[in-house]
Amino acid sequence: MLSPGYSLSQRAFPALSQRTDITRFRTNQPHVSFAVDHLVQSIECSEASPAVHENEVSVKITIVGGSKGTGAELASLAHGAGHEVTVVSRTGRAPEGAGVITGDAADPAIAAAAMAGADAVVITVGGAKGVPLQRTAVTRSVIGAMQEAGVSRILVQSSLGAGDSASQLPGPLRLITRVLLAKPLSDHNEQESLVKGSGLDWTIVRPTGLTNKPATGNWRAFEVESDGKLQGSIPRGDLAALMFDILGDDSAIGKALGVSG
Repeated sequence: MLSPGYSLSQRAFPALSQRTDITRFRTNQPHVSFAVDHLVQSIECSEASPAVHENEVSVKITIVGGSKGTGAELASLAHGAGHEVTVVSRTGRAPEGAGVITGDAADPAIAAAAMAGADAVVITVGGAKGVPLQRTAVTRSVIGAMQEAGVSRILVQSSLGAGDSASQLPGPLRLITRVLLAKPLSDHNEQESLVKGSGLDWTIVRPTGLTNKPATGNWRAFEVESDGKLQGSIPRGDLAALMFDILGDDSAIGKALGVSG
C-alpha cells in the first residue's frame, strides 16, 4: 500500500502529473497526446515507446471483474506497462501475466483478500444472472474492504445514462436506453451513489455502447456540465486505455465522465 502523501500520478505515472498542456502517458500501446483543461478533450496517436521507463515505479492494481471485456483489456495494458495486476474473478480466469483471486467480490472475505497491498482498485464488474443489484453488492463490499485496508484510489466503470448523464446520450438513444436498460441503470445508480459517498479518491467512467472492434486510439470524455457531445459506441480497448490514463490522473478524482469513441 502506498504511504501517506504518495501520489500515484506523480510517482507511478510521472508523465501524468502535469495536466495543463499537451501531455503524454506511457503504456505498451502507442503514445497518445491530448489537450487537457482538467478533463480529457481529445487524443491522437503518436509514436510507440518501451513499456517501462526510468524513474517509473511499478504499482499494484486490483481489477474486480478483470477476467474479460474492458477489465481484461485494462489488466493486459497495465501488466504490459510493468505494473503488478491482480484480477478478482468468479471463474478464476485472468489475462496472461495477471494474478487471480477466485471468488465473488461481493463476499467481504474475497474483497478483503483482493485489497492486500493494493495501490489502486478498478471495478469493471457486470451484472449476474438472478442477482438484481450485483454491481451494487460488489461495490459495497469492495469499498468496505478498501476503507478497512486504507486503500484510497478507486476507478469504477458505470454506464452512460446512469446518474445525471442521460443528457449526454445522442437524442434517439435516450428513450431507448431508459426503457431497455432500466434494470442495469438502476444498479449503476446505486453503485455510483455508494462510490460518491465512500470518502475515497474516486473516478467514475460512463461509456456509451461497448464494442469488440479494434482500438482506434481516439475517444472523447466529458463531465455532464461540459458542452461536449458523445457518440454511440467505443471499443473496449479504447475505454481501457483511457481508464489506465485516468487511474494516474489526480485531476480526475471526484469526476464522473461520459465516454465515447
